[in-house]
Amino acid sequence: MTKGTLQKNTLIDGKYSVMLFIKKGHNAETYRVKGIDGKLYFLKLFNVAQVHYSSFDTNNNLLEIEFLKKIKHANIVSYQDSGEVLVEGKKYVYLVLDFIAGETLTEKFARESFSTIYDIKQIVNGVLNGLAYLHTLPTPIIHNEITPQNIMLDLSGNILKSKIIDFGYARSFLQSSKSFNKSDLNLHYTATECITAGVFSPQSDLFSVGAVMYQMVFGIPPWHKDISSYLAERTKAEELILEARQKPLAFPNLSGEIVDFDESILNILQKALHHDTEKRFQSATEFVQALNGEIDVEETETKEDKNKQTTKSFATQNTKGKGFAAIAGMKELKERLQNDVINVIDNPEEYKLHNLGLPNGMLLYGPPGCGKTFFAERFAEEAGYNFIKVIASDLASIYIHGTQEKIGSLFKEAREKAPTILYFDELEAMIPDRESVNNQSQSGEVNEFLSQLDNIGNSGVFVIGSTNKPQLIDKATLRAGRLEKWFYIPPPDFEARRAMFELYLKNRPIDFGIDYERLATLTENYVSSDIKLLVDEASRKVIREKTQRVSMETLEFIIKNQKPTITIDVIKQYEKIKKEMEGGREERRRVGF
Repeated sequence: MTKGTLQKNTLIDGKYSVMLFIKKGHNAETYRVKGIDGKLYFLKLFNVAQVHYSSFDTNNNLLEIEFLKKIKHANIVSYQDSGEVLVEGKKYVYLVLDFIAGETLTEKFARESFSTIYDIKQIVNGVLNGLAYLHTLPTPIIHNEITPQNIMLDLSGNILKSKIIDFGYARSFLQSSKSFNKSDLNLHYTATECITAGVFSPQSDLFSVGAVMYQMVFGIPPWHKDISSYLAERTKAEELILEARQKPLAFPNLSGEIVDFDESILNILQKALHHDTEKRFQSATEFVQALNGEIDVEETETKEDKNKQTTKSFATQNTKGKGFAAIAGMKELKERLQNDVINVIDNPEEYKLHNLGLPNGMLLYGPPGCGKTFFAERFAEEAGYNFIKVIASDLASIYIHGTQEKIGSLFKEAREKAPTILYFDELEAMIPDRESVNNQSQSGEVNEFLSQLDNIGNSGVFVIGSTNKPQLIDKATLRAGRLEKWFYIPPPDFEARRAMFELYLKNRPIDFGIDYERLATLTENYVSSDIKLLVDEASRKVIREKTQRVSMETLEFIIKNQKPTITIDVIKQYEKIKKEMEGGREERRRVGF
């Protein structure tokens, strides 16, 4: 039986008396203690010498403690105190948290299974509410370890309340991937992009919630594999999990075990656990709305998706559509791409006279939700090119050098289908800065990418990369002859917001007197996805209240009660990144949807 460092009745800092050793976790030991105020608390004890370097901030403070000091939410464990203490000549840091009278979800699983979807939704909604708070802080926090062990069920009140605990792996959204230590994460609940590329985001947290919810419904985690015999062989365990996830998500027969089961739950789970982060829920709030029946979730696991998981070929999308006409605003960017890329294809002989060929590619970067993927798809429609979209998990392989072979096959296929737009979403996950790469295999993958990118435009292939974290991309990717054109995609400006409201309201029943300029004024710093959500929410309100038409009053009510998903602090951080990215270049005018 594991024993703790602290003995019973040990007095910590003259304030907390040890009552009971609870467990030894990845980074700390946990105890139940009694304060001099007579109240019960949880105490986490960290042996500083054994804590991974990525768990500290630039001032050598534990990130977990610094985060919890700033957090106050009903569905998150509450900070009480912290400090340093010497035990047998060794330095320890302690963290004191409010005591939660209840059990973990893991302990709940050990006792009984869930019999109603209502109970499952109640717990999951609490976790999502906590994550919604974390993800919308001025500097968003990603928890990174949502598992049954880290969900406490508070049984002290009349109503069960779920609380998120253990912030040992939590990181701020804009922190480098160097700060992501995945060595001890439970792979069954870890998003694929975290395993393959060390990428963490709000969508990876939502994947973990989906995995927990799947287990609550079916009794086992999704794509479950017995990796207990490979705990000492992390790479092998990861290979088994990734191999399992190549198959479509399975839904075991419940045989009436859950009395109020609703088929819509399957669509919700598919969306939450989708391999493509763009097709997952884009926010915890959206996930909550789906659970509460406020929005419908269509089946996301299409035949195309299933085929994509079992074939070596990369899916080429149909490029028929409205093209640039579907994009509100962004006049300057559209004109530059028309002149620099599309006109080259349409008039090749004229450009050959001046020894000009197709440029190799561009990077779209900026805050989440500003429409980078949408723009890339519309650009392909405008150009009439074949369009291949690639995410990190498409290139993941369980074999040594397997990813390098997939990269080579992908570029070969793009050349064969030229003219082709090759679009890489979350590029930092595929071409990370080699200074932060710790293994030879990943460095080889980056080198393969760089080799393939060299003058790819001469083959009729135009590469677009998009990222929320441009500072994490290998610098060699952004030089001339590769992704040589960079475009910052910020939240839409006034004219773009006005045009977006016109676009989204165009085919809906609307009342007289819609003031588009006022709508644009009221939504400064709202990103493109926010504005689409505002219009959708206004329509839902009209349907619920049976008022037939969307009015200006309805829209203003929705705007007042729906804050932007990106805070002004985050926007300022991106503006700073833009200055660093484009330092020394001629200042470009602001562009946006």
